[in-house]
Amino acid sequence: MKPIALTRKEFIRNSALALTGATLIPGMLVAEDRRELSPQTLAGHQGKKSYSLKNVLLETGFEYDGNGNVIATKTDLFTVQIDGGKIKKIGPNSTDANAVDAKGRLMLPSFRDMHIHLDKTFYGDKWQAVRRGAGGVKGMIALEQQLLPELLKNSTYKAEKLIELLQSKGTAFARSHVNIEPTSKLDSLHHLQLALENKKNSFGAELVAFPQHGVYYTDSVPYLKEAAKTNIDFIGGVDPFTIDGAIEKTMDFTVQLALDHNKGIDIHLHESGESGLKTVEYLIKKVNENHALKGKTYLSHCFVLGRLEKAKQQEIAEKLGAAQIGIVSTIPFAGLIMPIPTLLENKVTVMTGNDSIVDHWNTFGTGSVLQKANIAAQVYGQVTEYGLSRMLKLATAGPIPLDDKGQQQWPKPGDDANIALIDASCSAEAISRISPVASLIYHGNIVY
Repeated sequence: MKPIALTRKEFIRNSALALTGATLIPGMLVAEDRRELSPQTLAGHQGKKSYSLKNVLLETGFEYDGNGNVIATKTDLFTVQIDGGKIKKIGPNSTDANAVDAKGRLMLPSFRDMHIHLDKTFYGDKWQAVRRGAGGVKGMIALEQQLLPELLKNSTYKAEKLIELLQSKGTAFARSHVNIEPTSKLDSLHHLQLALENKKNSFGAELVAFPQHGVYYTDSVPYLKEAAKTNIDFIGGVDPFTIDGAIEKTMDFTVQLALDHNKGIDIHLHESGESGLKTVEYLIKKVNENHALKGKTYLSHCFVLGRLEKAKQQEIAEKLGAAQIGIVSTIPFAGLIMPIPTLLENKVTVMTGNDSIVDHWNTFGTGSVLQKANIAAQVYGQVTEYGLSRMLKLATAGPIPLDDKGQQQWPKPGDDANIALIDASCSAEAISRISPVASLIYHGNIVY
């Protein structure tokens, strides 16, 4: 892996970023680490995909003070046996010379970037800063229509380089939006599918058919219908009022297309005024009318939630939770504070991602969702051992080692062997210090 060097101006740059290597790139591991945690180490086991990791640090519970407050995380060293892409057994630490030495690193579930655009990026190519087109979002659409033909020439290569950056940050899975519109037609999709096929043993993904240029503003309808017949996972959308000038018409098409092809829904919603709220409420209505979409429908960004009064935030959060509509939040965005704690309290699934990484929309993506969890902890004042450890959910988009009562819930025998080994003593430290990723395992394959 050999990504290009990038200049980034991060929203929050503190000593943690500089001291812990938050912008670690592939190739920076020392030689000794590469010998210990490389595919070559498993030469005798690769065919069988069966091996053991020793000196693995696992969280076992919380330590409490006399008032019942969590003051530390209990850990111990174990041996973890991996077979056929699964965690087969977790046992006492071993001195087996044939086991791969994890060197006391913390084992966490591998991370998941749940909002990214792998199909259009400058990453892996020469540096370019953002160029703003006149006329807001529609101006940017016009600019993108000019850029896409050139971007598509090597988009498979750049997608692979971007995947390698994500892997170096502990991410083994992504939800990628992929342009479906009259300029690129289905070419962006086909190029990304080729990149994912090339990386299928080391990285997983689900795809969103994304009408970046509007469903009707440009005639994306025939291309979306064609994409829906493929093995994509979600039908996407973007600002139906601002782009297409009609909330209900655009949303009705999106919902029906998802129902007809058994897909989920994931819609970009940047609109933060009345039209944004109406779009949220209309989507809630449509999902409640079509229960097959419950648990399969998401709003990305959904900035309007950050503009509402607290009482209205609570009301909408309750409705989103009841309809099982998730929020994929940008953390942070231009000073906007999303009500993530309120959403979580109302059982709304909240996930995050890097969104743009070095493209014509944004240049600040580092590839690290652990950094996103760190920023969320800072924004929402989660500074305690317990609070920090809960923020790990934003990086994994799923399991974390200890449940809210401190009971070990991951890993368990039978779990997929999707693992990140981190230079940290516990989840709380990993979040607080954005601790470096030493190795990544995907379905049992040591890929970084």
